[in-house]
Amino acid sequence: MRNEPTRRGARLSVVIVGGLHADARGEVVERLLRTVPGSVALHHDLAEAAHGSVLRIVRDASGVLSRTKTPLVDDCACCALREDLVPELLRLADGDPSGTAVVELWDSVEPRTMAEVVSAHGGDVLELTNVITAVDPALVLPYLGSGDDLAEAGLAAAARDRRTVGDTWARQVEYAPVLALVANEAADDADRALLSQLNPTARHVPADSVELARLVLDGFDVESAGAAQHPACALLPQEADEAGVATLVWHRHRPFHPERLYEALEDLCCAAARSRGRFWLADRPDTLLAWDAAGGALCVESAGPWLASLPDAAWDLVPPMRRAAAALDWHPEHGDRCQHLVFTSPALDRDGVVRLLDSCLLTDAEYAAGPEAWKRLPAPFDSFLDPVS
Repeated sequence: MRNEPTRRGARLSVVIVGGLHADARGEVVERLLRTVPGSVALHHDLAEAAHGSVLRIVRDASGVLSRTKTPLVDDCACCALREDLVPELLRLADGDPSGTAVVELWDSVEPRTMAEVVSAHGGDVLELTNVITAVDPALVLPYLGSGDDLAEAGLAAAARDRRTVGDTWARQVEYAPVLALVANEAADDADRALLSQLNPTARHVPADSVELARLVLDGFDVESAGAAQHPACALLPQEADEAGVATLVWHRHRPFHPERLYEALEDLCCAAARSRGRFWLADRPDTLLAWDAAGGALCVESAGPWLASLPDAAWDLVPPMRRAAAALDWHPEHGDRCQHLVFTSPALDRDGVVRLLDSCLLTDAEYAAGPEAWKRLPAPFDSFLDPVS
């Protein structure tokens, strides 16, 4: 049997459906309610969060079963969602433990956060069986290329939400193992190629297909999905070129000159609709830095230490996936320290991006000066990697 035993003989299957494309998401959820027996949809509408509450809607194929307002937690709509989601799922499990709950996330809520909440607190009653992002393929590039703040678009989940439309959409697409595509005659081969290159391992399934209902119960490993998104061991896309959309993988074993890279940031983050990966600054030899850019907006932050900087005894505490990623990048002199950046975009100027990135590396003379000299280089990244509290 698919479901594992619990105190009542079954676990409530939970599938998460997310995505900024609200119409596409609604179409996917309606399709699942009609095709998955015993399914119920749970949705937290955050549109009225500014007025202090979140609206919880429960429905099945016949219509709305309940509409309930729940208060905010710490003035944060997403916090209220986290606090309310699992208790409501457990209540649904009490009513039909062998059924399926379709959790329809609100627009800007990222599936990873909610997947980890369900997995951590569902106990032996809830089973997260898949994560799906609903996609209108004609809107992939407009959303990915948007540098608007979520707040400007009326999509912020909290007053302190500083995410952009582009980076939020990118993570929604890249996390889900299933992308459910609604029909749109305006979509072309370039739109589909861009989607494929953003998440090459995802299953692309028409929203009206029989296969979508089957994938609801396919299974989902939260730990592996989270590790695959971590900059240190992310499953980054490979080189690709299709329908005018290209992916460039840039891999080097020499550190960046911090000042030259800083001066090139604006050109680099605008060079592609999406870029991400890990990189190494000469003045920070022990710090693995994460690169995450979409829509012309770039986030650079520390993602912990390079494994080569850790004592041998600490390696036993490192997850296997991280050790495997380090082994693939291992250099006899620098260990796992490297540059591994990926740029994906229509009309990507591959040669121009490579020239610009290469120009930011240490020159032969700078490299020969050695690590102690590198630490004395100008450090313009300090202002936002080490903010003054």
